[in-house]
Amino acid sequence: MSFQTSALLLSWVAIALLALVVAGLVRQVHALTDGAPRRTALGPEPGAAAPGFDRLGPGLLLFLDRDCGVCGEVLDAADGLGRPLHAVFSGPAADGLAPEITVLAGEGEGLFTDYRVPATPFAVLVDGHGRVTASEPVGSAEALRELLNLEGAR
Repeated sequence: MSFQTSALLLSWVAIALLALVVAGLVRQVHALTDGAPRRTALGPEPGAAAPGFDRLGPGLLLFLDRDCGVCGEVLDAADGLGRPLHAVFSGPAADGLAPEITVLAGEGEGLFTDYRVPATPFAVLVDGHGRVTASEPVGSAEALRELLNLEGAR
């Protein structure tokens, strides 16, 4: 058997083995995605009635935690946007908040549960009719601005 024939035969064996490996990986990916839990909705769906509307009214609800590093940055960015701002804390509220901000503390089992908040900071926009217009996690001040710009464009 010549060198070229041996190399060609070895190449085909390697290609066949790689095909089997890829087929096995595809099978594993399908098995993992079929058994994966479906993603649950984060926060209330747009158009849903806003829990606690009678207590809060319309505006931007920011769900925060005083120990969250990004929460202070997001709260500072939200302050002065020209819309009512409600800061909802899971535990004790942060110190030194502006007086025009409505602050609710100790809502870990209250509004956090009602709004299905998975993590902080989380923003919910509520219109004047008590309906949620948008809800999503905001990991930075820029993400909050994008949410508000997107909502303003609707």
